[in-house]
Amino acid sequence: MKSRDTLVRLKRFQAEEKRRRVVQLNAMIAEFTRMSTELDREIALEEQRANISDPNHFAYPTYARAARTRRDNIVASLTELRGQLEEAEAQYKEANEDFAKAQSQEARDRGVERMVDVVAERRSAEMPEAFRRA
Repeated sequence: MKSRDTLVRLKRFQAEEKRRRVVQLNAMIAEFTRMSTELDREIALEEQRANISDPNHFAYPTYARAARTRRDNIVASLTELRGQLEEAEAQYKEANEDFAKAQSQEARDRGVERMVDVVAERRSAEMPEAFRRA
């Protein structure tokens, strides 16, 4: 069954694409987490250097204020990425299930085709020689 084989390849491709998306999102989350941690460290160093840790203080370091803003934006992006990751994982799971169903259907079809071939061979072997020629 050519169409079944094509369907299996399509489902495999779709599942692989969903897996790549999950891997990509995980990499982005890891990178954003690293960046956020680095900014936290830089903010703490700048506050320690200026001896001011209150962001509302008039002499709060400008770099620390900018780093806080950037870190807050990264944290917001992390929250959004985690939501996207949950959705992507659900889509990947569904695509994998569809792929498994298509594979099992293909295997079932191949089994039925083999059974039909075996039965046809048995019948032709059981037929008298005179009927096979006709």
